[in-house]
Amino acid sequence: MRKILPLLLLALLAACGDGGKKGPPGGAPGAGMPPPEVDVITIAAGSATITQDLPGRLQAVRSAQVRARVEGVVEQRLFAEGTDIAAGTPLFRIDARSYQAQAASAAADLAAAQAVLARYKPLLDIKAVSQQEFDAAEARVKQAEAASAKARLDLENALPPAPISGRVGRALVTEGALVGKGEATHLVTIEQLDPIRVEFSQSYSDLLRLQQAVKSGKQKKAEAAKVELVLEDGSLYPEKGRLQFTDLAVDPNSGAVLLRAEFPNPRRELLPGTFVRVRFPQAQLDSAIRVPQRAVQGGAQGQFVMTVDAEGKVAPRPIKTGSMAGADFIVDDGLKGGEKIIVNGLQKARPGAVVKPQPWTPGAALMAAPPGAAPAAAAKPSEEKK
Repeated sequence: MRKILPLLLLALLAACGDGGKKGPPGGAPGAGMPPPEVDVITIAAGSATITQDLPGRLQAVRSAQVRARVEGVVEQRLFAEGTDIAAGTPLFRIDARSYQAQAASAAADLAAAQAVLARYKPLLDIKAVSQQEFDAAEARVKQAEAASAKARLDLENALPPAPISGRVGRALVTEGALVGKGEATHLVTIEQLDPIRVEFSQSYSDLLRLQQAVKSGKQKKAEAAKVELVLEDGSLYPEKGRLQFTDLAVDPNSGAVLLRAEFPNPRRELLPGTFVRVRFPQAQLDSAIRVPQRAVQGGAQGQFVMTVDAEGKVAPRPIKTGSMAGADFIVDDGLKGGEKIIVNGLQKARPGAVVKPQPWTPGAALMAAPPGAAPAAAAKPSEEKK
């Protein structure tokens, strides 16, 4: 029995040694799994437009408060709240019976005064009436004409019309309400929403820095007439706007310059009061390196991107970013062009790991982006933002 036990132990050790030789090379667990796929772009220098996202608020191009010009009781509302109406459309009907009577009385007084004047004209020629009597009759006609005009105007104001075309809001009075008693009662507000206006401000120090960069030749002045609108969810509004106004003075409280732009709003998607960001072009660069925001990470040592070499190995690359070009960072230092950087799949890319790079498709990346994320730039960072 004592001789058999050592032989069994030797057999077991030999079996364990053979099993180890059959495992994966080097004993690394999971070495047979394929490398994870990541989306990459190849960096290339090209022209770019430096932009700045400035906060602003949407406003109606024109806004009109419709008020009661005459005193009376509202009999009927003649519009549907929240609809688009044309200028001149009657909005309310105010009880006009007293104004109709006043208009009829004024018209009768005018007719009587005109009849007297007509009789005095031939009598003046034969000296049957004096010049003073004729002038008094002529003055009474003018007074009657003025009284008649006011009476007709009051009668017209009993049907207050829309002063502008636009979207009418909610009615601020109801049928049976007494309006115009001692004050011009606010009845409803009409706002013109197409086009729509956005007012925003730019720091004067940033504006001065840009002017100095353009004068020194480091940057070229960009065409600032067209601007873009970034909505609250981070998406771009499809219609481009046009810069309409730049204030000539600096606000002493904020140190900023006021600007105004208008955007087409044919579908009435943009509403007054909404906070937005205006993407404002500032300067043009002939040779710039752009990377999507989603590819840039931050750490204790600063900003960096993950690069992939020819063997598929991942390595971090420290970079320094400066201005923005749309939704992309402009890299001031760290990249020279030709590098492959990871845009999607960063959670699977660890320094030293081997990955399988795939060309980045911006549309697919945007679909996978979390809500509120800014849209990524084009697949070719060298392509100028139109």
